[in-house]
Amino acid sequence: MENNSAGREPLHQVTEGPYYKKDSPERKSVAAGGTYGERLVLEGRVLDRKGNPIAGAWIDFWHADGRGEYDNAGYNLRGHQYTDETGHYRLETVTPSEYSARTPHIHVKLQASPQSPVVTTQLFFPDVERNRTDPVYDPALVMDVSDGTEGKQARFDFVLDVE
Repeated sequence: MENNSAGREPLHQVTEGPYYKKDSPERKSVAAGGTYGERLVLEGRVLDRKGNPIAGAWIDFWHADGRGEYDNAGYNLRGHQYTDETGHYRLETVTPSEYSARTPHIHVKLQASPQSPVVTTQLFFPDVERNRTDPVYDPALVMDVSDGTEGKQARFDFVLDVE
């Protein structure tokens, strides 16, 4: 997969949506056993404007399951993690489905350091028909996605507006 951070502007804010919950557990695998949806592994890096990795960046993920349903009672498909010394992150989950007027997407909050502002955004899947009509969809936020041996493999490098 390509490094999609080349030539990118820093990440911009996208609506948080109604389903965010504070205090998600720290973990890389967010799908509980039996969660409906095709397996998805999302990896990438968090970089500054110059392309340098940001170690210790906080990333919080949440999304719907393969039926388009959110767990609003617990923390299934919700979790945060911190990037390693190379700015790398890895999320193990399932592929979300569309619901209402929304195309499949993954919500993300990022913070380079505790002193930095929090950026809220969403990641989208390529070649989804509903992308054309989703009011939040942004082609700059499309992940590189391919078929892997155990499900989907996705990549997205976040660029934060820090030096």
